[in-house]
Amino acid sequence: MPNTRGTTPRPHRALLFAQLSNSVGDGAFYVTSALYFALVVGLSAPQIGAGLAVAWGIGSLAGVPLGHLADRRGPRGTSVLLALATSGAVASFLLIRAFVPFLIAATVYAAAQSGLAAARQALLAGLVEPAARVGMLARIQATLNAGLAVGAALGGLALHAGTRGAYLAVFALDALGFLVCALVLRTLPPLPGTGTAADGAARFDVLRDRPYALLTLLNALLLLRLPLLSLALPLWIVERTAAPGWTVSALFVLNTGAVMLFQVRAARSVTGLPEATRAVGRSSLVMLASCAVFAVTAAGFGPWPTVAVLVLGAILQVIAEMRHSVGSWQIGLGLAPADRIGQYQGFYGTGVPFARTLGPLLVTTLLIGGGAAGWLVLGGIFLVAGLATGPAVRWAERSRAGAPVPGAGEPAEAH
Repeated sequence: MPNTRGTTPRPHRALLFAQLSNSVGDGAFYVTSALYFALVVGLSAPQIGAGLAVAWGIGSLAGVPLGHLADRRGPRGTSVLLALATSGAVASFLLIRAFVPFLIAATVYAAAQSGLAAARQALLAGLVEPAARVGMLARIQATLNAGLAVGAALGGLALHAGTRGAYLAVFALDALGFLVCALVLRTLPPLPGTGTAADGAARFDVLRDRPYALLTLLNALLLLRLPLLSLALPLWIVERTAAPGWTVSALFVLNTGAVMLFQVRAARSVTGLPEATRAVGRSSLVMLASCAVFAVTAAGFGPWPTVAVLVLGAILQVIAEMRHSVGSWQIGLGLAPADRIGQYQGFYGTGVPFARTLGPLLVTTLLIGGGAAGWLVLGGIFLVAGLATGPAVRWAERSRAGAPVPGAGEPAEAH
């Protein structure tokens, strides 16, 4: 796609603005949703936890068929419809006051979010030339973090107010954000559907691609880092260290700020599958080092030495996060057949709901139950998954060179 130096093409700007518009609302939603469902909707903590787990479990399964829909019908129209569906699901939370309607709305929300992520990846692949995709994804990730930070601040104001109206305003903001996202995506150039198969089996081609399925599993294990910052570290800091409570907020600001400032720079060195494989492998080594540093804080240092060690561990963690992200993006897109990007990204993206639903249970069991040894076990999981990614990528490349992947339109090397 041609571009003049120093300017950003309009479709790129639209993709960035669409991401910003819904991430601000999401940031506010994330910090207030649990209390909203408890205090305003009137649900118990077990109902909220079980409902969201079931919703995301079902929603993650929707990624493949909805991604397949984006391939066949065109990613722009599918993205717009799914953004509208997400907006409607969030808006419905404003009216819900019982568990069953909550479960239905949460399931629609999770399914629409999973499908929207896949459709937007297919849309990006159709609008951005292959060499620029990882860089564009890095800019989108930086924009996402900026939006989440602004939204979290707005959500904090709602928590401080503590009123029903403040919570309702947050959910209305999130619904409006996805509506704006849909309108912005609607301005992008239409892309024709690329899927050619009409039978029902075609939408599950990715499930028969064993190398890609293995890479999806390995990526899901590496994404177990997601509940660390939001759940495991706060519990660890409070229960196992002498660090003050405000350290939790400081580490969150450090992480989001670093991603906003350095994610694009981290993406510049990843231009193909070999670089992506090295990035993921090295990120797992850094993640192991981060876990080892966090484990040291159980030694019983004073408050300030503990804060210093936690900051060092958080710096290593965010470095690993940025390197894993850019490598994962390149692998997920680079090995997806050109006419099945939505379907493949829908499957590859199941790692996120896996990490967010099962990850908290696994991580808290390891860390809070196992202490310092649990950190080392978790670091070992990251290391094994990261180092296994290289052989899995080479297996995927060989399978594409030796025989067509089901539904593949061209070899992976062409992407």
